[in-house]
Amino acid sequence: MLARRAYIPEELLSRGSRRPWPLDVPCVAQLADEGMTFERPVTFLVGENGSGKSTLVEAFAEAWGLDGQGGRAGRKYVNDRPKSELGEMVRFETTALGARHRIGPRTKRKGYFLRAETAFGFMNAVSGMNGYWDEDTSEMSHGEGFLTVFAAMFREPGFYLMDEPEAALSFQSCLRLMHLMYELGKSGAQIICATHSPILASTPDADIIEVGEHGFQRTKWEDLALVDHWRRYMATPEVYLRYVTEE
Repeated sequence: MLARRAYIPEELLSRGSRRPWPLDVPCVAQLADEGMTFERPVTFLVGENGSGKSTLVEAFAEAWGLDGQGGRAGRKYVNDRPKSELGEMVRFETTALGARHRIGPRTKRKGYFLRAETAFGFMNAVSGMNGYWDEDTSEMSHGEGFLTVFAAMFREPGFYLMDEPEAALSFQSCLRLMHLMYELGKSGAQIICATHSPILASTPDADIIEVGEHGFQRTKWEDLALVDHWRRYMATPEVYLRYVTEE
């Protein structure tokens, strides 16, 4: 483990009765009040669109020193985009290993932030560059490109964050990514992943934090609303489809 807890120092919080965005988002408000602990090498943040899970993952990436647009640890920022407001506020309580990882030589830091919405353009821009991968991802399908990035960049102990990596992946490719994360977690790496995928969330030994209007709470895979909806849909799709098709 590299990070034990993410939190926001009290002195950075608004003193007013109403907190400004993003501190008024339930999961961010809970982060500000309690912090979020990390208990296992692989942690999944699961929740509906708009729940704030991607906001948390981006802020965690920036607070660790990764580019909020995505990319590997140790890479200098290649754009003028400032950190998000939340990324500026978040701090980490680290293990001794995590502290050494963060203050070590820039070129030796291991980690990556994969953000699905910006990954395709970034992949094509850095293909073949030193420190990345040799393959030309522009000649691959999106799914093949994602798996190329995973194989090249997610292979050593380090700090890895992902925001909805299943976006380009088939069922079989999700299984491959699940296996990679499982093995990476056992190697000494730490992973935090926001996902809508019940396949990824079922990674053995992973910690699952469900994010929603309540804030966030730890839960079991079988108790996730996501899993319940998929089970019911696959068993009786007509129950859901009548709401879509009825005028």
